[in-house]
Amino acid sequence: MILSCQNISKSFGTDEILKNISFHIEDHEKAAIVGINGAGKSTLLKIITGELSSDEGQVVLSKGKTMGYLSQQSGVTPGNTIYDEVMEAKKDVIDIYHKMKALEQEIARAPEDGRESLLNTYARLTHAYEDANGYAINSEVTGVLTGLGFGEDEFSKKVDTLSGGQKTRVCLGKLLLSRPDIILLDEPTNHLDMNSIAWLETFLQNYKGAVIIVAHDRYFLDKIVTKVIELDNRKGQVFIGNYTAYAQKKAQQREILWKAWENQQQEIRHQEEVITKLKSFNREKSIKRAESREKLLAKVERLDKPVEVSASMHLTLTPSVISGNDVLMAEDLAKSFGSHNLFSHISIDIKRGEKVALIGNNGTGKTTILKIINGLIPADAGQIRLGAKVHIGYYDQEQQLLDPGKTIFEEISDTYPTLDNTRIRSVLAAFLFTGDDVFKRISELSGGERGRVSLAKLMLSDANFLILDEPTNHLDIVSKEILENAVRSYTGTVLYVSHDRYFINTTATRILDLTEGGLKNYPGNYDDYLEKKDNPVTAGTGGAFVSQSQTAAQAAHTARVSEGKADYQRQKEEAARIRKRQNDLARTEKRIDEIEKRMALLDDMLTREEIYTNVERLMEINQEKDALDEELTLLMEQWEALETQE
Repeated sequence: MILSCQNISKSFGTDEILKNISFHIEDHEKAAIVGINGAGKSTLLKIITGELSSDEGQVVLSKGKTMGYLSQQSGVTPGNTIYDEVMEAKKDVIDIYHKMKALEQEIARAPEDGRESLLNTYARLTHAYEDANGYAINSEVTGVLTGLGFGEDEFSKKVDTLSGGQKTRVCLGKLLLSRPDIILLDEPTNHLDMNSIAWLETFLQNYKGAVIIVAHDRYFLDKIVTKVIELDNRKGQVFIGNYTAYAQKKAQQREILWKAWENQQQEIRHQEEVITKLKSFNREKSIKRAESREKLLAKVERLDKPVEVSASMHLTLTPSVISGNDVLMAEDLAKSFGSHNLFSHISIDIKRGEKVALIGNNGTGKTTILKIINGLIPADAGQIRLGAKVHIGYYDQEQQLLDPGKTIFEEISDTYPTLDNTRIRSVLAAFLFTGDDVFKRISELSGGERGRVSLAKLMLSDANFLILDEPTNHLDIVSKEILENAVRSYTGTVLYVSHDRYFINTTATRILDLTEGGLKNYPGNYDDYLEKKDNPVTAGTGGAFVSQSQTAAQAAHTARVSEGKADYQRQKEEAARIRKRQNDLARTEKRIDEIEKRMALLDDMLTREEIYTNVERLMEINQEKDALDEELTLLMEQWEALETQE
């Protein structure tokens, strides 16, 4: 175990945020902290790092272990270039390098009989430098920066000139290169494009340390985490598995709790009716029996009514006017800004009922295409035609169409004066604005709340063709699920730009991938896109890229062989040995994980009355636990031997 949080509680004034939160993180474990906006996720991270103190409880980090933290407000050093800022993560290694260089000069000047001590020191420094992978430090920094979306031509940019999102990426790169024993990440996928997110997923999957992530990117969490810590109504609960497994278990748990509450309420009502009936007899014995029942009823521990979130998530969207089958025809679009050619020869054809996701790296022009279609900016070339009876509804990710001086209720009622109060409140409730929340001013709302107001306005409009620009930005997971259900049930047509792969996967019927080479069409959702994108036959120009890579690899191989076949063979054998060790480790860790999950399940089974009252079943479970425990001991010894191999 590397980290333990024990009974963490935190309040701000009279507002209790966290109450008795407990969990632990094992070495190498990848965990997520999830919850709605305001649940206390960032607060908990700050308590773990020591940036905030808890009111009660304690955080214990294993002795000698290091921790790294990326917050949403992480800063950079003014005056540094991007490369220099990230290289600061390797300061200790660079210091060793400078000591080695200084020692080389000292050795050169020293008399021959006085060099032994210096040479011994130099050998120790060289060994430390090699252990820290110092000879590969430049390629490591370049690889991380490139993976996070920085081109090599940007490495010399001053960090002072960067946007907030770019600075966050620099801080993330710096943290990843410092390689602490446990990394805490607060919304790490914000400001990353899809390629960078995919790179980060691979990095974290292979990271030898532990990771705790706060993120609303469910696809990202599914790929990485094996444990989910949920913060809900000030309390914490731990679920084993990725996000999808957590969501399924949570739904089952909510259903069980709801049924238990309903059953208890039914029994309470029944007892109250019996008590009333007994009292109505107005006889001494019946009154005593009624009083006895009242005492028993008073001792019953009442279950809290579960929060029923699913009821607010059934929002059906039906356009008032049905469009023609042809919704959008865009032909040969082109757009440049100054000398920068953003895109050219772009054509799009969208039919009624389609849910089309427009994806691509940052800066390829996705938002620009939406603005051209919506008539906000002109195209340099090409033409756009809308089909019969097509009415566009546009969602701007910056919410510039909201009046900051109005309340939420006024924003809706002024836009749609024919709607009655009940209809307005029901729609706002579907987007999680209930009670007095509807009288908050737009200027007081968070980015996510403003986004939900804009979406509510859009869903009430007469539009039958929705154009959405990053609709899930700033939304918490519950709000995203509301939107997903709304888009899936929408009988009109949708075109949207999003980096949220989970949202794309659950809503898209077709994906348009905007690259420097043009626009590629992939029928299906995001999983279908990934499968086809990696297939040279279905990915269009992908085959040419593969052949170029193969040609370069063959050329490099030939060059290495010509330099020395023996050396190449040794490298090849070493690489094979390392791969075998890594595969053995992965298999061992996978089996350990399977056993631990099975033992946890068996422990849970032993607490059930139908099990511990069944002697035969109890013995079977204990025998299985003993066998698993024995296998686990052997596997842990095997894992330790593999881990210590060099």
